Amino acid sequence: MNLEVPLIKTTLLKRGLLLEYVTLGWNSVGVVLVILAAFAARSVALAGFGLDSLIEIFASVVVVWQLTGVDLKRERMALRLIGMAFVILAVYILVQLSYTLLTGIRPATSIGGIAWLAATFLAMLMLARGKRVTGGQLNNEVLLTEGKVTLIDAYLAGAVLVGLVLNAIFGWWWADPLASLVIVYYGIREGIHAWHEGSETLTSK
Repeated sequence: MNLEVPLIKTTLLKRGLLLEYVTLGWNSVGVVLVILAAFAARSVALAGFGLDSLIEIFASVVVVWQLTGVDLKRERMALRLIGMAFVILAVYILVQLSYTLLTGIRPATSIGGIAWLAATFLAMLMLARGKRVTGGQLNNEVLLTEGKVTLIDAYLAGAVLVGLVLNAIFGWWWADPLASLVIVYYGIREGIHAWHEGSETLTSK
């Protein structure tokens, strides 16, 4: 039985890494598609979600570092960089949102953006569940925490999706920039949390 424990742990670690690699791959493709759709439709919400995906990619890389046992000393710096990136994202969206409202720019309908966000919403929900189950079996707080980030990513996709659909169906152009406020709230909250986690890591070491 003792020999089975390391084997089970190795299998779970491989599953955790696979989940992170799938997340990385999905978000890497999504960044390109969403940013292109954002420029085409002049959508603040899509642009914000695209930038958020870049941060999610970085967060997944941090988890891969930890699961593979490589560069653990960079954890503190990585957490702080993630925190700074989230705050910068929130500031950018606020500036772009103000510009959009003041100039009266109306975002166009983005069918491609709607389709990708709908797929992302479902994909992130499944990945978040997989990370929660695997992280619980491994008793790995890092994977569990990143799983929560993935779940929030799904909620963000859903919020932006609602804004785009309302704009497409009813012509409620303000629903698009309004949806981006969800990302602002999330960015500030997660930025502060990541910075504090980096500080706690510093004091604990």
